[in-house]
Amino acid sequence: MARNPIFSATLQAALLGAVSNILAQLIGSYRKQAPLEVDWIPVFQFLLFSIISTPPNFIWQDYLESAFPARLPAPHAKKSDDKPAGEQPLNLRNTLIKFALDQTVGAVFNTLLFSVYIHSIHMAMPNAPRITSFTKVTAYWMSPGVIDFSAVDMSLVLDAAFAEFWTIVLAGVKLWPAVSLVNYTLVKTVEGRSLVGCIAGLGWGVYMSMIAAR
Repeated sequence: MARNPIFSATLQAALLGAVSNILAQLIGSYRKQAPLEVDWIPVFQFLLFSIISTPPNFIWQDYLESAFPARLPAPHAKKSDDKPAGEQPLNLRNTLIKFALDQTVGAVFNTLLFSVYIHSIHMAMPNAPRITSFTKVTAYWMSPGVIDFSAVDMSLVLDAAFAEFWTIVLAGVKLWPAVSLVNYTLVKTVEGRSLVGCIAGLGWGVYMSMIAAR
């Protein structure tokens, strides 16, 4: 039975999200010349964010490709022509539209989604301990009442999200436009684009982990 593509993309993103946070912690420890220990609480928080954010992004990319296909359907071959029509060239108009929408609507959505999530999860877990044992953190996350969303003040969360919005967007301009261009010009499937995005997101996740740890 074929695996659901959204499930596969979410699994990839969750694993890479966790790895990016671990790398960010190791970099931070190296800079501080502190012992290299992983705090598993933020690792699980980033893993959870990937699980939340990947499905809507996959659906968004699927919509863009459906609405603005990279290559228009090939014209029907003439009856006298036994050879199948070759692959159509890249549609420049559709590619530019996808790129523009992804770098505006998509960028705004993902920036605000991250900020709202990270400030909410921190507010919902104000007394989260530092746990360096994977076994202990697994038991901790399975305990009732670990996350208390009733403690989240959305007005404060939104204020914090808007305050850091442009900082994150301007940082993303250094990476995501190039990723989008590669995806929309060279990668033909939504699944493939999701994988490229996940790989690029590994470095981006390190940066975002450092922001979240401030």
